[in-house]
Amino acid sequence: MTAPSPPTAKENPVKLRLPSILALALLAGCSRQGNIEEGGIYTIRSACPQVAIPAGTGDMTVFDPAGATEASAIDIEAAITNVRTSCQESGDQIISTANFEVVATRRDPTQARQVVLPFFDAAVQAGEKVVAKRVSAVSLNFAPGSLRASTSAQATVRISRAVATLPEDVRKTLTRRRKVGDVDAAIDPLSDPTIRAAVARASFAHLVGFQLTDDQLRYNVTR
Repeated sequence: MTAPSPPTAKENPVKLRLPSILALALLAGCSRQGNIEEGGIYTIRSACPQVAIPAGTGDMTVFDPAGATEASAIDIEAAITNVRTSCQESGDQIISTANFEVVATRRDPTQARQVVLPFFDAAVQAGEKVVAKRVSAVSLNFAPGSLRASTSAQATVRISRAVATLPEDVRKTLTRRRKVGDVDAAIDPLSDPTIRAAVARASFAHLVGFQLTDDQLRYNVTR
């Protein structure tokens, strides 16, 4: 998957709040290092996207018959777990890879059975703009007599380094040394809407979750 690319109306599985993505980008990138020096504490900002499972999309419940919501009608329950990430920052493309496991349980363990579940991975810019999305699927194979099955999967996004890099003037503003007594010493640079917008544009998240129906998402949110 390559990002950014124009999203379609169906490519928005989740919307993150802007302050949250800024906090992820500035405080919890792929790597960070804090140094207390004259003029403040400096943090190394990584261009790698923050990998996360959006709320409400890490679990999937399949009912039989379809449309039922009673506990007795639950056929399959699955969850995404053990997410592990890696990121390559060299070259013109930033490549973020998420490896994860899908575990599931079923109601009837009698026969061998294969279950195919859809999942998405997406690149999200500035906390709310889906710039690329792909829907894939994982297959879980239940052995005869087994209530549980698991499998592994991988999702990768590519982001242009140029888009994920802060403009030089913005970087200088954020890293400029400030001394006690300076007029703007206590002013947060991110309080400037221009600076904040630039940081948001250069901040990405790599999201992974189940591709849920409206009913499945509603069930996850309300249960």
